[in-house]
Amino acid sequence: MLSPKKVKWRKVMKGRIRGHATRGQHLSFGDYGLQAVEAGWITNRQIEAARVAISRFVKKGAKLWIRIFPDKPITKKPAETRMGGGKGNPEYWVAVIKPGRILFELAGCDSAHAQEALRRGGNKLPLNTGFVTEEG
Repeated sequence: MLSPKKVKWRKVMKGRIRGHATRGQHLSFGDYGLQAVEAGWITNRQIEAARVAISRFVKKGAKLWIRIFPDKPITKKPAETRMGGGKGNPEYWVAVIKPGRILFELAGCDSAHAQEALRRGGNKLPLNTGFVTEEG
């Protein structure tokens, strides 16, 4: 699973996701990409599930880049715990996604093959996604 080696703060505030992505919205490495259409959180497990789905479909015929990284810790209090007593311990990590963000990039295969691979990867994610090419 993806997670940071070291963080400045162990627990962070929830925050709000507003606006569109200002970075990571154009293809940088591959010819085809999976772009987020809506905002949300993607967990480290969901990123891994999408990566596995894409990799298994393209086999060794293509190169895959993961353009997101889960760097926000999400805390949870134990079950059946009374109110108060401070914030819970970090349970998992998420990547904060804004609309327009490129999630995965793919190169080394034809358009139809790439579209199907990225569709399968997008099915593992909790957000609506779209297929983008380097032309636009």
